[in-house]
Amino acid sequence: MIKSEPSIEPQAFSAGKLVQVELPPIEERTYDILVGDNILGEAGTLIRLRLGQRRCLIVTDSNVAALYQQRLEAVLTAAGHSLLPTVIVPPGEPSKDFGTLQALLDKLLESGVDRHTLLIALGGGVVGDLTGTAAALVLRGIDIVQIPTTLLAQVDSSVGGKCGINSAYGKNTIGAFYQPRLVLADVSTLDSLPEREMQSGYTEIVKYGLIGDAAFFKWCQTHGDKLLRGDREAQIHAISKSCEYKVQIVVADEHEAGDRALLNLGHTFGHALETITGYDVTRLLHGEAVAIGTVMAFRLSADLGLCPFSDATAVQDHFKKIGLPTAPPPFAYDVDKLMALMAVDKKARDGKLTLILAHGIGKAFVSQGVNPSPIRALWQSVIK
Repeated sequence: MIKSEPSIEPQAFSAGKLVQVELPPIEERTYDILVGDNILGEAGTLIRLRLGQRRCLIVTDSNVAALYQQRLEAVLTAAGHSLLPTVIVPPGEPSKDFGTLQALLDKLLESGVDRHTLLIALGGGVVGDLTGTAAALVLRGIDIVQIPTTLLAQVDSSVGGKCGINSAYGKNTIGAFYQPRLVLADVSTLDSLPEREMQSGYTEIVKYGLIGDAAFFKWCQTHGDKLLRGDREAQIHAISKSCEYKVQIVVADEHEAGDRALLNLGHTFGHALETITGYDVTRLLHGEAVAIGTVMAFRLSADLGLCPFSDATAVQDHFKKIGLPTAPPPFAYDVDKLMALMAVDKKARDGKLTLILAHGIGKAFVSQGVNPSPIRALWQSVIK
């Protein structure tokens, strides 16, 4: 459930919105998501009020470290926390692999972490996923705080406890369900992102409207440009709204046995594209792949007679207006390989393909045992 009463006193959170995640069966699994402007400067106090004074270890990448490492270390120290040496990993999707995970685990153990140590993931989805996986594994689990610095991470990967690394068999195929103890989403960090990264993250915001809230999709159609141009009010509204929607689904289905799979709208197509192109972010960012996959999911739904073609067109037109790709980029695609990658997707069950399809905008549903023939035909019609 989402609690209306905050666990942090209002005066300790200067601006923004708070969403609380309350997971059964133990109180310790309840945590707050704070969304606001310039709250990175309050991180030390917010962590102390929620989790007490701790020995902290920050994990970040070299790009984010140059922007925020010293600032975060200073506010943590000022709030009375002690610090272990910050661990800096290489930036980018290639870091979500066994080699980087092994190196991170070694550094954590070498630094002397114990079960009271607090890991802090400072960065985008790669850092959050990698650190979350390490937190779940080291000493059989230690606490983690997520401080996402990208739009994609603030509305998706930092919330809900899914963390993982990639393998030759697909994206996020190795990992765990491991909830953070606190999420601090500072919209001021979005100012450092290039336009393409913001557009990529925006895909996951639109997703929530397409899954189950047609009115929110209309809000995105009206306010999406403003959000991407840096409007703080629009950003805080969209991020908190997205987190609220995700929390409702996660609390009802934490381990993705049912409706949580809805959050993967467009992801089965998108993950296949990311894997086959070698996670090459110069070619395709995660959010771009999901945008293409979402357009394909609505197109397939229309082809199958499940969804009006006008709704599929509206989704494609909105992504185009925002500047997102709606078809796969040029590449030497192999349709058989794409189909095989979809077949080993995490949502597959008993060897049968599971997709998120839609009866219309705001009306997504989980479809199991989808006939592969129309999917193959769709791939053949869109790849270059």
